[in-house]
Amino acid sequence: MNDNHSPSAWSTYSRTVFIAFAVIAAGLIAYEHRVHVLGVLSWLLILACPLMHMFMHHGHGVHSGHDHSGHDARMTPHKPKEKEDV
Repeated sequence: MNDNHSPSAWSTYSRTVFIAFAVIAAGLIAYEHRVHVLGVLSWLLILACPLMHMFMHHGHGVHSGHDHSGHDARMTPHKPKEKEDV
């Protein structure tokens, strides 16, 4: 058996065929099920709100392990100094 292709060339060819097949299959599935996917997008947006709340506020409740010594000074609003009447 005298093969003209080296094993790596056949591997590249089969990998290319597989990727082409996967891209075509994904495109057909996305086209056929686009109504289902678009219907779910609104629910994903609604479900993203509590997740963003938890991650952006780092959860609520236990804050015992954090050092907040400078936290209060930064969070209090700055009051301008009042001018003295002379």
